[in-house]
Amino acid sequence: MNLPVIDSGNPSSPATSVDHRRHLLDLSDEDLKQWLIDHGQPGFRAKQIIHWVFQRRVSDFQEMSDLPKALRTQLAESFRVLVTTQSAVVQSTDGTDKVLVGLPDGGEVECVLLRDGSRRSICVSSQVGCAMGCVFCASGLDGVDRNLTTGEILEQMLLLQARLEDTERLSHIVMMGMGEPLANLDRVLGALNVARSSDGLGISPRRITISTVGLPPAIDRLANNGTPYNLAVSLHAPNDQLRNELVPVNQKIGIDQVLDAADRYFDKSGRRLTFEYVLLGGVNDSTDQGRQLAKLLRHRTVLLNVIPYNPVEGLPYVTPSKASIAEFRQVLEGGGVNVKFRQRKGDDIDAACGQLRRNRGATTDPTSVHAVSPPR
Repeated sequence: MNLPVIDSGNPSSPATSVDHRRHLLDLSDEDLKQWLIDHGQPGFRAKQIIHWVFQRRVSDFQEMSDLPKALRTQLAESFRVLVTTQSAVVQSTDGTDKVLVGLPDGGEVECVLLRDGSRRSICVSSQVGCAMGCVFCASGLDGVDRNLTTGEILEQMLLLQARLEDTERLSHIVMMGMGEPLANLDRVLGALNVARSSDGLGISPRRITISTVGLPPAIDRLANNGTPYNLAVSLHAPNDQLRNELVPVNQKIGIDQVLDAADRYFDKSGRRLTFEYVLLGGVNDSTDQGRQLAKLLRHRTVLLNVIPYNPVEGLPYVTPSKASIAEFRQVLEGGGVNVKFRQRKGDDIDAACGQLRRNRGATTDPTSVHAVSPPR
């Protein structure tokens, strides 16, 4: 089957920077150990360096006080810890922070910190843009430029971690920002390997979710990886006819193959599946569509997340009425589906994926972005 899985080779090289030092976060643990050995240092110092960056939040090699001074100088001459910039930072009244991240080649991606009770979740991008073409999503309106590197994915995590107060602790990671994570699977897995390590961010795989529109071969690869991450499949429609319109990539796949791949993932990982369903007023929110959806999911060990649409300027879709949402919920619960209706976050800061990047690029008025103080 000819699926649009993007090549996992190297992304386009940064074009104009005169700083030729390598991005430290692009190195795997083994690569860093080998570099240290090649420079006359014991490999265990890789663990120390990673601990300084992710646990101590240090980006200056000279502050890594348990490393020999000569090594600190060598590291500073060879590597940069951080290569991105914060193009804009916005904060919602509900405690949601969104960061627009500037990349070395001029591209931009978004990442989000969400506060919900004691839970501190971050939503991270995997690509510049998106090739999946979901018609209601701002991320893919201009297509996809390239895959992010492992280091660029990790930097988003560090930028959001830095926004936490001393009393807050990062608890969950969701690969649900710009792009299709399974189309950049190697680098996503590389970043998550660091995120879940005790010297990295120390996040349990059970608190890490990878979202996808449903690319069966890549879902199988993820299942065979052996790490039991949570899988969230963006369904958005209960039948192929409507899903082909809303999620064009479905024309080459089909709902049945997506569900079969998700079932295989559940069988191998033992992790409950999550299905995402963005509720579009007058499009996919009828009671009949709710009954079709219940029929698809009722016999599966799943959680259905229903998200009322967060409107995007320039797109024709609207948030369903409260009555329509209530009727849809009643049909699903009556059909035996384990369903949660998620509260929308960050409506006042363009929190829907891709909105901030797009809206900021469409205006030169600096007051259109509510900037807050940079992280500590």
